[in-house]
Amino acid sequence: MTQAQMHDAPASAGFRAGPILVSRGCSGGVHHVDAIVTRPSAEPAPSLTLDGHGPLEAKHLKDLFETSVWRFSLDLSEQAPASYDFEGETFRIMPPGPADARIAYVSCNGQEVGDMDRPLEERDAMWDRLSAEHAVSPFALIMEGGDQLYADDVLQCHPDIVHWNTLPDEERGTMALSDAAQNAIRLFYLERYCLTYSRPAMQRLSAEVPGAMMWDDHDIIDGWGSHPAPLLDGPVGRGLFEAAREIFLLFQLGATEDDLPAAMPDRTGEGLGYALRYPGYSIVVPDLRSERRLERVLGPKGWAGLERMLAETPKGDRVFLMSSVPVMGPRLSWLEFVADWVGPARKYEDDLRDQWQSRAHREEWIRLLKLLANHQESGAGPITIVSGEIHLATRGEMKLRDGTHLHQLVSSGIAHRAPPKAYAVVLTMLARLGESPLSKRKIRLHRLPSIKTVYVEERNFMTLSRKGREWSAEWELEDQGRTPPLQLQ
Repeated sequence: MTQAQMHDAPASAGFRAGPILVSRGCSGGVHHVDAIVTRPSAEPAPSLTLDGHGPLEAKHLKDLFETSVWRFSLDLSEQAPASYDFEGETFRIMPPGPADARIAYVSCNGQEVGDMDRPLEERDAMWDRLSAEHAVSPFALIMEGGDQLYADDVLQCHPDIVHWNTLPDEERGTMALSDAAQNAIRLFYLERYCLTYSRPAMQRLSAEVPGAMMWDDHDIIDGWGSHPAPLLDGPVGRGLFEAAREIFLLFQLGATEDDLPAAMPDRTGEGLGYALRYPGYSIVVPDLRSERRLERVLGPKGWAGLERMLAETPKGDRVFLMSSVPVMGPRLSWLEFVADWVGPARKYEDDLRDQWQSRAHREEWIRLLKLLANHQESGAGPITIVSGEIHLATRGEMKLRDGTHLHQLVSSGIAHRAPPKAYAVVLTMLARLGESPLSKRKIRLHRLPSIKTVYVEERNFMTLSRKGREWSAEWELEDQGRTPPLQLQ
């Protein structure tokens, strides 16, 4: 279906996608996993058989555009592999602990323009590598850190939305949203998710590796939250957000508005952050989009949830904090100054405002750094930040007062084409100026093992491996290949 045809096309046959595995964490020796499946509503409920348990109940979540969304709940051992059968295929799931474990991390699964037009072998080249690696040395979990789909084409899904996108901000805030346009938006997101999770490499991985996922701006539209209020809060802006949120809940969280995951501290759903617990480690996932505005990254619910999730982390657990945008990075005020005064550079204002290091978010950035540093310095356990968004690979460290280091690992993007080399050069120059806002806690960006530059402008993904209680990270770079392991303190 082309973008121009989208607003006229009925979804009469419904869409097929899944199984898509969503991890719910571990408790009492059990790894709780949900499997999300969509099938045309005219078909009977799908059937999934868990080895040793027989057929599982298919819970109906929602019907939309003649498509039914179903959820299966799998209770698996946290120590032993499991398998299930679905529509004639057998899928194997590896345990997340308590000893050795392998985790994949990906972000930026697409590009802003023409993502659906690229040859599959080019677009998904890194997904193919990740899938081949999984076939040889299986992953227990996959963290998907943002921009799981690039939905920017939603602005072409209906003539009303095309027109809205041409208006000045103040007029965008008052334009009404018709029922036909709202339906076209919802249909767009539904179809884009089904297409995204039905590509061969991603389809197999999603059916065998439970995911911990969080959205970023492109899962809605480019720069969502970093635009003026009239765009965000007018009828069309809210319609875009609400439709994206509805389908995000189904596909990335396996949930609905009335059935939010138990791991989510904000039961109102204003902030969709959550924490997952595994043997000896936790994945803490703040939502950096739902409450975002020009002047803030997290709202009151988001901050309260993040603080609670860290406070409730079992003592000694390693925390993997998924921040869709990097927490450690160069000072951006110089670039923001240029964007203020140089016309062609203004189109990057929302990208700069997206970052923790933006001058608009400096107080929040310091608050976050203090929160993470205090957690680790208190002896509660080490924190490793995993991030994406910038379409580059890099890493950073903040040296803490107790002599330990807070690690940041950045991997982006798995499908987004690599940016120009000049982009990495500019960021490297800014990084040399340094930016360490906390007293006696120095931040430094470092090269990946065996790599000559601080920022690597290649498509990539990252793997995390645990042997006993020791963790290491490796990057798979499209051109330079595999990095040696980086040992995490």
